[in-house]
Parts: sequence; structure tokens; C-alpha cells
Amino acid sequence: MPQNEFNSAQIFPSCCWTAAGLANFIGKYLGPAMQNEGVEVIFGTMERPTEALVDTILTDVDASKYVTGVGFQWAGKDALPGIHKRYPNLKFFQTEQECGDGKNDWSGAMRSWDLMKHYLNHGVSVYEYWNTSLLEGGVSRWGWEQNSLVVVDPDKKAYKYTYEYYVMKHVSHFVQPGAYRIETTGDYDDLLAFKNPDESIVVVVANQSDKERKVSFQVAGQTYGSVLSANSINTCKISVP
Repeated sequence: MPQNEFNSAQIFPSCCWTAAGLANFIGKYLGPAMQNEGVEVIFGTMERPTEALVDTILTDVDASKYVTGVGFQWAGKDALPGIHKRYPNLKFFQTEQECGDGKNDWSGAMRSWDLMKHYLNHGVSVYEYWNTSLLEGGVSRWGWEQNSLVVVDPDKKAYKYTYEYYVMKHVSHFVQPGAYRIETTGDYDDLLAFKNPDESIVVVVANQSDKERKVSFQVAGQTYGSVLSANSINTCKISVP
């Protein structure tokens, strides 16, 4: 990816481009050089909701020859559905989890879950979390309070897993490399479903309400029921005969 957040001047190291300038750089310089090295060029990272910024690169006669995918993050998520629909043969990536507020609470974890659903439902094959571990309070090098998967207490030489760690684990522990997301229908849509290479079906389902809820899934003609605890995330793995 040639440039992180090319449309944003940040307080941390950054470099702004116009979309046309970036298309010229990819098409005439970066693309040919990387092709000689056998390295793919992914356009990104896209942090704005403006589809036209991505279209400028993907419709450029030179740049489009080299770009094999697009990476989206933050407000770029709103450009993803349209770009995925128009360029279904490209690869798509979520390139940066939104960082939260350092509280590492349940609402932050559910925000991450909702983001994951959005990205995976619109064609990404990679979803990347931002901070693996931070100190308690999550203050980054730039003074920004952020969430993390692990919170470390250096004085006590201790650590703890956050809610977001378990959200990520619910998906990554059961969904195997090579799995495909599968479409679901029905009234309840707070879920993601996948088909693993071994033909097993994984359904990750949340209940974001304050009351328990009974749900059922029909897979290959069989019905499976479960009671979801209030404010919970759950994984069902179904072996299909």
C-alpha cells in the first residue's frame, strides 16, 4: 500500500496526496517497480467515505493495471460497499480497527463487533485490530486514549484480556484459514456465518440487549436452538453431515 491515509494531514507522520497524483505515482513508478519485484500493489489506506477518490485510481489507465485490491479504514468504511459492488474481482481489506476511548468496556467491544460485521458483509477478507496491548488507560504515544486486546499493569507485572480480545477470539478461534463468509436470511441479523474448508459451519452471534434471547438456526435442513445471555457474544460450530 503506497500511503497511509493519503487524504489526511495528521499530528503524527503523514503525507498528503491528491487522488490523481497518487494514480500517477502508482501507474508510472510504483506499479512497474513492484511488478519487477513480484510484489502486489494494494491501493490504500482509504480513510474517507468518498468513493470518487478510489475510483480515480481504479479507473486510471496506468494505475489500474497494477492495483489488485483496496484497503479501507475509519470513515473509508462508507466507501467500501459501493467500491466492492463495482469492482467485485478485487481483494478488499479492513486495514485499521477504530481505536476506541481507552475504557475497554462492553460498549466498545460491541462497536468493534458492529464494525467487523460491516466490513466482512461488504467483501473484506482481512480484518485487522489496532492495538495488541497497552498500559491501563490506553494512552498512545500521541496522547490518544485507545482500546487494546490486552491491558498491562507493569507495576504488578500483570495483564488482563479485554472484551474486545474475546470478540476477536470468537471469530478467529473457530473460523479456519480458507473459510468463506456465507449469506444469512431471517429476522435476526446480529451475526456472522462462515463455512470452513472442512465443511463445518460457524455462526458467531451477539445479543446486545439487556435480556436473554432465544434464537434458532436452520442449516442444511436441520434446526439448532440456543439461548443467548444478555449482553453476550456466542459461537456455534455445526458439523454438517
